[in-house]
Amino acid sequence: MVSVIIPLYNAETTILQALESVKNQYGNFDFEIIVVNDGSTDSSIYRVKEFIEKNPELNIQLIHQENKGVSSARNAGLQSAKGDFLAFLDADDVWLPHKTAEQLKILQQLSLDADFISCRINDNKLLFPYFSKNKLVKVTFRKLLIRNGIPTPTVIFKRKVLSNTGFFDDNQKFAEDHNYWLKISLHNKIYILDESLVIAGGGKRTFGVSGLSANLKKMKKGFAKNILEMYEGNRINVIEYFCLKFFYEAKYSLLLVRQFFFNLNK
Repeated sequence: MVSVIIPLYNAETTILQALESVKNQYGNFDFEIIVVNDGSTDSSIYRVKEFIEKNPELNIQLIHQENKGVSSARNAGLQSAKGDFLAFLDADDVWLPHKTAEQLKILQQLSLDADFISCRINDNKLLFPYFSKNKLVKVTFRKLLIRNGIPTPTVIFKRKVLSNTGFFDDNQKFAEDHNYWLKISLHNKIYILDESLVIAGGGKRTFGVSGLSANLKKMKKGFAKNILEMYEGNRINVIEYFCLKFFYEAKYSLLLVRQFFFNLNK
């Protein structure tokens, strides 16, 4: 069974599309859908309840908590999940119908022994340091330090990952996925499928436009926290730490310039 965890916060206009995209997955496997309401104040909950009533054949849990942020919401879903495979989907994203089947095929290849699989979104190309070979890209701790090439709604992983890594940092709201992937990469085999199987944010540019990633300043702080944590945990040395710190400062400046020109051309 695949447990799909969907954090929900004020997504009344998009949550039904996300749920329909899970319903429309094809393949010989079962789903449980865990929607974690993170203190929504709009009509999101009513939309989900309506969907549950109209689709009684689907295994859907609706969990409520006060607003604690996306990391806490995903952790609540992970704690309730019963599946052998765990997947994330955000409330404003959509899976293409063959996504789960394609990724499970890879996770179930004995010769590959993969633990965690991602894919591309919005037809975006893979960027350095991720180079495709036979449609699969191996992800390592070092590659993740340079670039987070794993969008959260693309991910499916084996339950063993949860056992050997644990959960998201409950208190981290920006670059929290990067933090979690770094920890996962220390004990597990991660791959990216070089195929676009997710439409994120309605197909918009995904960084610096909407959602949490639109706050570039706080995203920069999130990445800074991640590399500091890796240094303090003796995962990188002092030279690597300061090189990465400089790298992220430069990357932040470049993103600010790109966002400025993007806004000019709107």
